[in-house]
Amino acid sequence: MLSDGPVWALGAMSGTSLDGVDAAMIRTDGTTIEAFGETRYRPYSGAEREVLRAALGHWSGPEVGRATEVVETAHAELLTRFDGAELVGFHGQTVAHDPGGRGTLQLGDGHVLSELLALPVVWDFRSTDVGMGGEGAPLAPFFHFACARWLGARAPVAFLNLGGVGNLTWADPRFDAPEAEGACLAFDTGPANAPVNDLMQARRGLGHDADGVLAAEGEADAGVVTRLLREPYFRRMPPKSLDRDSFAWLPDAVEGLSDADAAATLTACAAACVAEAMAHCPTPPAQLLVAGGGRLNPTLMAMIAAMVECEVAAVEEVGLNGDMLEAQAFAHLAVRVARGMPTSGPSTTGVAAAIGGGTVSLPGVPA
Repeated sequence: MLSDGPVWALGAMSGTSLDGVDAAMIRTDGTTIEAFGETRYRPYSGAEREVLRAALGHWSGPEVGRATEVVETAHAELLTRFDGAELVGFHGQTVAHDPGGRGTLQLGDGHVLSELLALPVVWDFRSTDVGMGGEGAPLAPFFHFACARWLGARAPVAFLNLGGVGNLTWADPRFDAPEAEGACLAFDTGPANAPVNDLMQARRGLGHDADGVLAAEGEADAGVVTRLLREPYFRRMPPKSLDRDSFAWLPDAVEGLSDADAAATLTACAAACVAEAMAHCPTPPAQLLVAGGGRLNPTLMAMIAAMVECEVAAVEEVGLNGDMLEAQAFAHLAVRVARGMPTSGPSTTGVAAAIGGGTVSLPGVPA
């Protein structure tokens, strides 16, 4: 299916922040990153975000059908603008995630995109992991390990993605492979941008707290932060993962606060979750490298820096693209799936053994 050696792969990611679709090309053999290529972004409109938001927490029904159409249309519009890819990694849109229960659901059909793009498409990355007892998330850690190698790191580093939910990868590039015992640890830290985004949408009709300006004007309610950290999730040992709305009481907890105080409180919750997570790192990382929309929020970044003991920096400071890191991850993972390499393991999702997830759809081959 693929030529030998490094190939150009195209990855796409639509995250829990519901802001839009990121797409990025990378050249990789599934182990080493040779080059980073073109990137593009397709934002969701306000109407599209509402359709997606209405599908959250649903496993079937008309809401899911409408949201699937939005996801497939947006990806088709974006991915057809790229040239030169040999295969595509399509994550889809997570609307429900219940490992150990009903499973996990990412909207979007890779067969549809494969026919449209006339390319192999790797998709449904999480279901196999969940079906074998794993959390199904986070899935970027094996790519983060490759990034640590690309950076030339000689000691463990931590990658923090601040999307709708936060997730952390601790990676030690001195190991030979990411699936090696002790090479990686990964897990969801807790709520990140999603509660603040929802607050801004509900109270001000805005998609997010731009530059953390509103949160900077407010005062965080320490009681709400403390209540969050007392949740059983934070006492569980990693690996572990969350649904976007795992802490559904948070909006009610800040309902009586002013807009600024509510934003400050939810931002402080995100930072406190990161600080709590850092205690799980096997050894202190040399740096905490931050990707995702949260890195663009100076208020959130300052709160995190005040709570952790290592240097905190946006991934751009080491030459990576914080907007596109997850899209690049699914390009990298697509190559690993196509070549029969593992994409998750016991220390990243809690699955019993290192496995490769994902369904491969080929153009012209019936589903």
